Amino acid sequence: MDFTPTEEQGAAAGLAAQIFGDLATHERLAAAGTGTDAELWKALCAAGLPGAVEEIGLLGLVLLLEEQGRTTAQVPLAATAVYGILALARHGSAEQRARLLPALRAGTAVATGAFPARGGAVRSPGGRLTGVLPAVPWLRDATHVLVPDADRALWLVRTADADVAPVETTAPWAAGRLLLDDAPAERVGSAAADPAAYADVLALARTAFAGLQAGVCAGSLARAVEYTCAREQFGRPLSTNQGVQLKAADAYMDTEAIRVTAYEAAWRTDEGLPAAEHALTAAWWASEAGKRVVHTGQHLHGGMGADLDHPVHRHFLWGRQLDAHLGCGPELLAELGGLLAADGDHEEEHA
Repeated sequence: MDFTPTEEQGAAAGLAAQIFGDLATHERLAAAGTGTDAELWKALCAAGLPGAVEEIGLLGLVLLLEEQGRTTAQVPLAATAVYGILALARHGSAEQRARLLPALRAGTAVATGAFPARGGAVRSPGGRLTGVLPAVPWLRDATHVLVPDADRALWLVRTADADVAPVETTAPWAAGRLLLDDAPAERVGSAAADPAAYADVLALARTAFAGLQAGVCAGSLARAVEYTCAREQFGRPLSTNQGVQLKAADAYMDTEAIRVTAYEAAWRTDEGLPAAEHALTAAWWASEAGKRVVHTGQHLHGGMGADLDHPVHRHFLWGRQLDAHLGCGPELLAELGGLLAADGDHEEEHA
């Protein structure tokens, strides 16, 4: 394994860090409320970063999302890249790629996904979708939403053909409730249901959002380090307190575990190696460890951490929302255990 970024990946990550650092300031984030920062999204698209995902791969996307997470910038980069660009590039038909990808690359179209699928939530009789999806991230920004049906077939729905109602979640992700009432939709790729395509997109999403969580945690920890080094108590910085150092060290190790598991899952995907178990592992670390890190970041700010307007509180909200969005640790661990058991049974049959 070699997680060293290529020249293209490093350049894209550096450009993303510059744009996010310049535009995703605390003042602009506060002014954006719970919606997307349209100017920031326009700047990212003008720089060609969403469109670069096909070239820099999933590992490159993870690097971009780390930079987004550090600043908790409110743009639909993860959703559009995974559920739009990568999903269509990997599983869409030639006609769908030619028709839909240019607008997604340019940012004039925005995609999101109703993942993971919940059993029986969406039915697709006759190629028209019926069902309710209570909280889809960045749905209020989306022009298209990727929806898996009860058989794990993938459908692309125009939000103009569905009923979208705003939903406020922990993090400001412009989420919405998607009501499908005999809504027209087009099947992605093959005319037959392909559960493997669903599993692949789900693994992509888990890896990408784990990368986003790595950035959220890194940003939270950086704020905690800055605060405890500057804040003095009893004549010395808080950072010299052994209890503070131990908590910060644990948070650092958790953040690195999220990062390295996300990198491994992304690298394996880019290399064409099996990555479902690795994506689940990255998601589990992002959920369980991410939750610990953002709690620690807020705790190390003392009373300031209780201020809802303090920048570190935004990292706390994002960390908890990513924990919920990824599926929460016990749920992911149960799925990983089932996958490992199934692989073991398969190996025994061929022994």
